[in-house]
Amino acid sequence: MAEHRPCTARGETPLQRADRNFVELLQELRVTQTGVQILFAFLLSLAFTSRFGSLDSFQRVLYVVTLLLAVLAAALFTAPAALHRSLFQKGAKALIVQVSSRLATTGLIVLVFAFSGSVLLVVDVTTGRTGGFAAGAGTFLVCVGLWGLLPRLVRRAGMRDETNGAVDAHEASAGEPAPRGTARVPAPLRGTIRQPSAPREATANREASARHR
Repeated sequence: MAEHRPCTARGETPLQRADRNFVELLQELRVTQTGVQILFAFLLSLAFTSRFGSLDSFQRVLYVVTLLLAVLAAALFTAPAALHRSLFQKGAKALIVQVSSRLATTGLIVLVFAFSGSVLLVVDVTTGRTGGFAAGAGTFLVCVGLWGLLPRLVRRAGMRDETNGAVDAHEASAGEPAPRGTARVPAPLRGTIRQPSAPREATANREASARHR
């Protein structure tokens, strides 16, 4: 019965959340599989071109490695579908989502090297070894930046916005204006600067008036 109780902010049960996560994961895999299929078809067609026989040993090794990386990426991206089919109606949807997410992440890492290797190969054949390495390194940095660094920056910005929103909500819920004559200190400095409290000022005023009397 505990699995059917809402446990998230959307009022979902664990099973409903697992179903939604798996559907979202499949949408992501459809996007990545398109790129892998195009790359794989391009690499397969290279071996049957007339210029393929003029490749040197480095270019041939690079071609084979890149082709195998593309095959591995395609296998990793299609593994969640096979996993779901094998464990269908086995009550393991949450485990399927967890394993499939790791497979997709590993597939993206492999795809980065496959893209970089294919760009290195093409530019090396067309312009030269130096241009090939430069283009391959640029492709690698772009993929790492967009697929690895950008999500971390977005997540960090989202966590910062949530923290600021929680602080603002807490201040708004207090609903008490600052006492007259008290300076408003910014939030980052509130832990380092102590403001005089209103009860202390009221007590000091009473003691002073009692002395005058």
